Amino acid sequence: MRKLTHQDLLDLVDGAAIFSAGGGGDPDVGYTIANKLAKEGYAVELADPFEIPDDAVVVNFASVGATSTIEYDSDSAVKTLQVLEDYIGKKAYAVIPVELGGFNTLAAVDVAARHRVPVVDADGAGRAVPEVHLKVYTIDDISLTPMAVADSQAKNVVIVKTTADFRSAERIARILSAEWNQSAYTARRILTGKQVKSSPVLHTLSRSIEIGVLLRKAVEPIEEIVRETGGFRLFDGRVSSVEKETKGGFTWITVSLEGFETYRGSSCVLKVKNETLAAYRDGKLVAIAPDIITPAHHKTGKCITAEKIRKDDKLAILGFRAPEKWRTTKGLELWKDVLRHSGIDENYVPIERLAV
Repeated sequence: MRKLTHQDLLDLVDGAAIFSAGGGGDPDVGYTIANKLAKEGYAVELADPFEIPDDAVVVNFASVGATSTIEYDSDSAVKTLQVLEDYIGKKAYAVIPVELGGFNTLAAVDVAARHRVPVVDADGAGRAVPEVHLKVYTIDDISLTPMAVADSQAKNVVIVKTTADFRSAERIARILSAEWNQSAYTARRILTGKQVKSSPVLHTLSRSIEIGVLLRKAVEPIEEIVRETGGFRLFDGRVSSVEKETKGGFTWITVSLEGFETYRGSSCVLKVKNETLAAYRDGKLVAIAPDIITPAHHKTGKCITAEKIRKDDKLAILGFRAPEKWRTTKGLELWKDVLRHSGIDENYVPIERLAV
């Protein structure tokens, strides 16, 4: 196992945010978590998936709700995991993040460290995603339940024993989060150590740390990130308008940009449901989920989460290939369903074909 330093955690925040598609929670909350763990002397151990015993219990952890509303309390988050442990009668050997994001990845790290178990070097999506069931585990038919759902202070904790299907679990968690000020903790998707070796997207935390180091050290960080990831610089522009609404446990945003430099005279529109789901340049689709579309600071390359974008911000819009599991027939069907009921009707076209 690798012991993560304070700097590793800060780099993890920045790197995970790059793959968040502008969601996954506010990186500033992630920095706060990292700083508190260091100040309070907690050890953070990163376990390779292949180190986990096959019969071990591994629990996914994350916050659920609108990205514009993040309330986080470490003790309450840990309590949510403990309630699930009590229900199943087993202790978690490790915790795994459900997704990559400047906040949500660190929430799982925090719960693991405070519960004195390792965090797994993997996650359930290889990016941030807008709905609870939208994880690569669903492709493998790994149940979301049993699931513990708690409010931000863990004064209300619900155990969901079983559901009719994956989408029902999403609806239950979303309704509860909407009731609890648009935010809730969830401990769910109990994996075996054997499943951890094949079902999640592997080695994403160590990869995110590497990207965070690049962002911190590179003279031209955006160019370095695009080169390192094989990604794309989709647009450079100034934000001309932002339309935002928080409802139903989601943050809905439309961002319009007017281009400058290479893109002077062009326009770009981002469609966001917690995460950026589609980007249009001059009215034509230039990227669509599950490929990753991340708004970034025009100079530093750091992710600007969608809910923090303001008029006149200068942004670089970055694009990255989705993990290959999302590009399978079943993975694309899951995303197609989410896109359709998010008001996006275009069919998926790989980013490497669109971003030319």
